[in-house]
Amino acid sequence: MTKNNKKGFTIIEVVLVLAIAGLIFLMVFIALPALQRSQRNTRRRQDMARILTAVTDYQANNSKLPWRYEGTTWIKDNAGLVTKYIIGADGYTYKDSEGAFDSSGSCSDEFCDPDGSSYRFDAFGNVGYFDVNYTIGEAKNKHQISAVINAKCSGNESSPVENASGAGQFAIIYELEGGAVYCGDNQ
Repeated sequence: MTKNNKKGFTIIEVVLVLAIAGLIFLMVFIALPALQRSQRNTRRRQDMARILTAVTDYQANNSKLPWRYEGTTWIKDNAGLVTKYIIGADGYTYKDSEGAFDSSGSCSDEFCDPDGSSYRFDAFGNVGYFDVNYTIGEAKNKHQISAVINAKCSGNESSPVENASGAGQFAIIYELEGGAVYCGDNQ
């Protein structure tokens, strides 16, 4: 009787190693898009915090908000806010009257959404005029930064703002990737 002492792997060992490797690759391919989305949302939150600071600086230097009623006229000074307080005096200005942060139509400056699209401003007189269902979640308003006057953040993503009692209070709202909502205020 001869004894077979060949060394090697059994088919079960090979299948087990391939199954474990397959699971590891699957976990990486599932986790990678979520990680990338999280990084883009982190950048968006930083941009919104930058806007919040810019609006606060504008308000401190001009004794008024960039969006306000003067008599019966609704004033939206997106250009003054963007060129002086957000972009700076480096030649970049916003593109159009809707408040796009873009000098060339291709979001060439440093201040645009991580996907390359221009941010857009829309201001609302107060919470009563701000319709969350219209602004948040609709493709036509993608990359829209909503500034709501006389408002503060509520902590509720389905209804992110509530009325504020103090003069000069405002909230900035932006829909993040994946449906989450950023809300920042000057409270």
